[in-house]
Amino acid sequence: MGPGSAAHRFALRSVRGTREESSKMNFDDTPQEAAFRETARKWVEANAPKELHAELSKSSLGRIRLAKHDIVDVGKAWQKKKFEGNWACLHWPKDYGGRGASPIERVIWQQEEGVYGKLTQPFQIGEGMCGPTVMAFGSEDAKRRYLPKLASGEEIWCQLFSEPSAGSDVAGLRTRAEKKGDNWVVNGQKIWTSGAHYSDYGLLIARTDPNVPKHKGLTMFFLDMKSPGVEVRPIRQANGMQEFNEVYFTDVVIPDIQRLGAVGEGWSVSLTTLMNERMSIGSRLATGVPEMFEFCSNLMLEDGLAIDDPAVRSKLASWAAKSSGLKYTSYRTISALSKGERPGPENSIGKLVSGLMLQDIATFAMDLQGAAGVLTGSDEETVQGQFQQMLLSSPSMRIAGGTDEILRNIIAERVLGLPGDIRVDKDVPYNKIPTKGR
Repeated sequence: MGPGSAAHRFALRSVRGTREESSKMNFDDTPQEAAFRETARKWVEANAPKELHAELSKSSLGRIRLAKHDIVDVGKAWQKKKFEGNWACLHWPKDYGGRGASPIERVIWQQEEGVYGKLTQPFQIGEGMCGPTVMAFGSEDAKRRYLPKLASGEEIWCQLFSEPSAGSDVAGLRTRAEKKGDNWVVNGQKIWTSGAHYSDYGLLIARTDPNVPKHKGLTMFFLDMKSPGVEVRPIRQANGMQEFNEVYFTDVVIPDIQRLGAVGEGWSVSLTTLMNERMSIGSRLATGVPEMFEFCSNLMLEDGLAIDDPAVRSKLASWAAKSSGLKYTSYRTISALSKGERPGPENSIGKLVSGLMLQDIATFAMDLQGAAGVLTGSDEETVQGQFQQMLLSSPSMRIAGGTDEILRNIIAERVLGLPGDIRVDKDVPYNKIPTKGR
């Protein structure tokens, strides 16, 4: 979608809102927006690592892997350069390392940053989930100390929520935190923690009172990931990558000043994180639609090009419509955030649709490829390998940030207003809930 295209102008209008001039809708940049776009474009042109452009243009399916560079090192360098140029975390307040930009300016920046935005991968959890939570519940000292270093790329954050015994039920977690003087002592285990192996800080939710119902006995903290007693163990995935981790806590000491929100109010705090998480994942997750169009435009079937086959075209049309809906929905969310509103449960829709599309497209592509779908490598095989890697990583996207089943429940209950599921343990003290192994 080019900056001057009709689709682009419609995207901006979806965020800016309807403005009628002489009974006509104006889809162009305003003079101020045009000036901002030109400034952003010139800065990217002058500062972007152009040697990575070709590789980044091909690496949009799943996590980014660079052939000759470490994504964390390259990402930190790009984030630092953006921060120094006042282009990092644009929507954050200036006092916390941002620019105080408007929703439209944020959208324009993302368009002009283009493929280089993929270098922010190591910071997505910090920028999209941890930072907003600290901003909402942290002390002023904490916000001024941690947020600018997060924005500059100097420090990376992770999110410590999921546990082996809790499954999709975050409130069923067992990791406990006990108050001792001005500190809390934490013991337990987290799992599926993206980026824990290179993170400096983590957002942690733990159980502080087992004598009340499970949602009421939780408290949120943030901690230094290099604290004594923290052990990170990488998990090797089916696609060969190690981006998720198990994290163990053995008598880890966290000062009470690193608590976010009131004691026992961790569930309420976590909703801010979770809604931001689903918004972040849903808006940034690559669905494979552009790659699928290009692939079908070049794949020769028995009776001609795949893109000329009616069944294939029907699939492509459906995915294109969904992809467009995801993009414009994310713009609406940006607009809501600009008004001081917190992300709502409707962001679960984007996360649900993205995850399903990712797996659906990969499966269909490999069906078209046949035996060639098992190939991976360079040159000719790359197009086959990208869908193979996409298929291997896609199941994790239907779990990360909430499983499909959890998201459907949220959409049904909190968006559509349908009756909630029966939860027999809702008002039962956590330590009275029958659980194997406790």
